[in-house]
Amino acid sequence: MQSDDSIEKFRIDKWLFAARFFKTRSLAAEAVERGRVSLNDQRVKPAKTVAVGDMLTIRIGSVQYVIEVLALSNKRGSAPQAQQLYRETDESKTQRESMIARLKAQPQALLTRGRPTKRNRRKIEQFISDRDEY
Repeated sequence: MQSDDSIEKFRIDKWLFAARFFKTRSLAAEAVERGRVSLNDQRVKPAKTVAVGDMLTIRIGSVQYVIEVLALSNKRGSAPQAQQLYRETDESKTQRESMIARLKAQPQALLTRGRPTKRNRRKIEQFISDRDEY
């Protein structure tokens, strides 16, 4: 982790990867390209340099983060090291927590995956044979 930005330039996609917002650098670059990341309320390209004090708005799915850059790094470290690179605003935390609470309160659809059971397979076969008779 390095806090002196005059020595080296830090690309926004590399920084997002190092701060553990995205699992890969290519996913971070894709998010920046698609406009899901803005730097100081402006849309940027993945090669844009980031500096200490910049404000980033990051949308991942339905969750939005508004963070301030505290330190710079190009290398992905542990989660505690990554959390020292930024500070999320209090307003962003409350909005994100309320969004998560609303999503958890919604009823979830019961999706079954995998092969159908013997009973379900028989129902499917019966449905298909009834349809073919007409």
